[in-house]
This record gives sequence, structure tokens and C-alpha cells, in this order.
Amino acid sequence: MTKSNYKLTKKDFNQINRRSLFGFQLGWNYERMQGTGYLYTILPQLRKIYGDGTPELKEMMKTHTQFFNTTNFLNTIITGIDLAIEEKEGIASKETVSGLKVGLMGPFAAIGDSIFGALLPTIFGALAANMAVNGNPIGAFLWMIVQIGVMYFRWIQIEIAYKEGVTLVTTMQSRLNAITNAATLMGVFMVGALVATMINVRLSWTPSIGSLVIDVQNNVDMIMPRLLPAAIVGAVYWLLGKKNITSTKAIFIVLVVSVALSALGVISK
Repeated sequence: MTKSNYKLTKKDFNQINRRSLFGFQLGWNYERMQGTGYLYTILPQLRKIYGDGTPELKEMMKTHTQFFNTTNFLNTIITGIDLAIEEKEGIASKETVSGLKVGLMGPFAAIGDSIFGALLPTIFGALAANMAVNGNPIGAFLWMIVQIGVMYFRWIQIEIAYKEGVTLVTTMQSRLNAITNAATLMGVFMVGALVATMINVRLSWTPSIGSLVIDVQNNVDMIMPRLLPAAIVGAVYWLLGKKNITSTKAIFIVLVVSVALSALGVISK
């Protein structure tokens, strides 16, 4: 089975929305963040697309439990595009949807958190609070209306994204390989950006030669900024390639080494 004959319905969209609103973050962890939550959100639809117990279903379940982290306000846009492509292409879409997820989660996280997590609460929260403090009950209702509007937007976005995703794979079928390559390349850039921004470690070791104090971190930055985070990621990647080394063991190794080096004054945050 390479392609699916199943077409998502309104009932499917409602089920995905309920799971997204109430269960998307329940499986959050430091290894894959929202990966298991993403799979939980779309698992019933994957079963309908690939069939229960099929090799294709197992393969896509493994694919969707990989690292994923984005804003809760826009996550179902990615879900809608993903399911539209899988519905059309089946297991052949594996690389495409993986690349799209990695490529879109970063930009959507920045946009969604900025607008819905900061901008709207700041503006309408200040207005509502000011009105409420002055004895105007409309302030409380204003805040409720804004939140209802946000929830409504979250509810309808998956169907819109799904329709656009169907358009993508039907009108640009011949360019799907180019889309896959572009999404994969964007994913590589996003992973590089995550390494540089999320791994906040610096060398605090400052050896002295006579009266001269050497700032090792400054010298490393002159070679390449954020070289230490890149080296840490490379070391973990190398570890994971070793036999009997799981991601959990790698995490504990990083924790032990980090605590030891921090206690010795070699590294710091």
C-alpha cells in the first residue's frame, strides 16, 4: 500500500482539534518535546490512511515521534498540510512531511508565540484590566471575547491548511521532489539555528601565564562563534552512533559531564 483512498472528513478535523487542544502537550519531554503529542493528535487518521497494523503505519508512527516543537496556536496548520500530503501520497510522502515539519515548526513558533502569546495578551489584557479596575464590567467580557476568537481560529485553521495542502500536492505534483529538497534544506538550517540558540554553554576556564590571563572563550569565538554548542551536538551525534547507546543514556552522559565540568569551572551557562 503506497497511496491511500481515505479522505478526511469534518469528523476527523473535529477529533484532531479536540486532541490538539487537550492532549498535544501531555507527552512533552526533553528528548523529543512535542513529538509524541503530535503522533497522538493524528493517530486515528493515520490508522484510517494506512490501515491498522500495516508496515506503512508503523513506519509513519516512528516518523511522527521524532523531535517536534512549535507554538500551540499554529500547530494544526502544519498538521493539516501534513495529512493532506499523506492522504494523497501515502508512505511515499515520508521525506516530504518530515522536511515540512522541521522547516515550518521554527518560523511558526516565532510567529504564533509573538502574536498570540505576547502581542494579544499585552494589548487586550491591558485594556481589559484597565476597564475592570475602573469598574467597567466590559473589560472582563472583552478578554473573554478575545480568547474565544483565538480558540475559534485554532479550531478552523486545520481545515484551511488541509485544503491548501491538497492543492499543493495536486497542482504541483511534478515539483514534489523540489519541495522535498527545499523543505529538507530548510530543516537543516533550522536545526543549525536551534543548536546556536538553545545550547547556552560557554567556556569559563581562564588560565594564566604569569600576569597574562587568557580568555579561552573569546579565542574560540574568534575561530567560530558558538563552536562549543556545535561540538557538543557533534559529540552527542557520535555517541548515538555507538552500539548500546540510546538517547536516554546520552542525556545522562551529558548531564554528568556537564555537572562535572561546571564544578571544575571549565564551563558555565
